[in-house]
Amino acid sequence: MLTSTMIPEAAPTEPMTAEKIDSVSVLQQLTTESQNEASQGFDTKSALEIARIINHEDSKVAAAVKRALPEIAQVIDKVARSLRDGGRLIYIGAGSSGRIAALDASECPPTYSSAPGQIQYIMAGGPKALASAVEVNEDSEELGQRDIARRRPTRKDVVIGLSASGRTPYVVAATAYARARGAFTAAVTCNHGTPIASAAEIAIVAEVGPEVVSGSTRMKAGSAQKMILNMITTGAMTRLGYVYENLMVNVHMQNSKLVERGIRILMRACNIDRPTAVETIKSAGRSVPVALVMLKARVDKPEAVRRLAKSDGNVRLAIEDNVLEL
Repeated sequence: MLTSTMIPEAAPTEPMTAEKIDSVSVLQQLTTESQNEASQGFDTKSALEIARIINHEDSKVAAAVKRALPEIAQVIDKVARSLRDGGRLIYIGAGSSGRIAALDASECPPTYSSAPGQIQYIMAGGPKALASAVEVNEDSEELGQRDIARRRPTRKDVVIGLSASGRTPYVVAATAYARARGAFTAAVTCNHGTPIASAAEIAIVAEVGPEVVSGSTRMKAGSAQKMILNMITTGAMTRLGYVYENLMVNVHMQNSKLVERGIRILMRACNIDRPTAVETIKSAGRSVPVALVMLKARVDKPEAVRRLAKSDGNVRLAIEDNVLEL
C-alpha cells in the first residue's frame, strides 16, 4: 500500500493556455497516441496473453521500417561521406528517443573503432536524463537550439533528430538550427506530416501504429527507431570499408572477449589456423585490419598501414590497393 511518504510530490504546473490545449489536441490525433484495439482489456489478460499481444504488435515493426528503406539508404550514404570527409554524425533526442540515440552512438567505437567525437548524441536534459526522467526539457525550443549550438554544426556534419511523435519542440528546434547552419539534417519519426519532418531535409517515417499501451512509444516506436539507427551506422561503416565481407574487422580489441572476436574474425576471413591468426595480429600491432591486409595482400606491416591510410581505412580497397570512392 502506498503511504503519504511514498507518493512523489507533484511538480508545479503552468496554467493550460489555449496554445497548450491546442497542442494536446494535435498530440491526440497522432497514430502513436491512438488507442490500440488489439490490446483492449489488456489489464485483464494473463502473462502469456500479454506476451502474445505484444509479440504480435512487434511483428509489424520491420514492415514499417521496410517502407522507409529508400530514405534510410540516402542517409546511410550521407553519413558515410560526412565521416570520410572529417564530419560528424550527431543525434538529437529526448526521452526514449534520446536514450536510443545514446545507445547507438556509444556502441560504434567498440564495434568499428570509430574516433571519439565522430558519432555523438545530444539528449534533452543532458547525460543525467539517460537514467532519470527529465522530460520537461523536451518542451523547450530554446534549450534545443542552445545544446546543438554548443556542438557548432557545419556543412560537414549530419544531424539526425529523433522524435516518435514528430513534434518534440526540443528536437525540432535543434534540427532546424543545424540545418540553418549548413549541416545535412534527417528526421526519424513514427508519424507522417510532422514538424520534425518539415525541419529536416529527409524524413525517415516508420509508421508503426498505436502502441499496446497507448502512448508508450518506448515500445514499437522505440524498436523502429533502434532498427533504423542500427541500419544507418552499420550501413555507413560498411560503406566506409570497416566491414569486410560480413565480418566486423574494425573491432576494437580492448578486452578478452573482443580480442577473441578479433582472432576468430581473422581466422574466418583468411581461412587460417588460430596460431597463425594470433601471431599475425601481434605483428600487426593488435590491429585486425592491418593483419587482414598483410595476409590478403601478402605485404608487410608498413605496406599494409600505408594502404589503409591511402584508402581511408577501407579494408577491401586497401587489399586491392585502390582509391576510395563513395
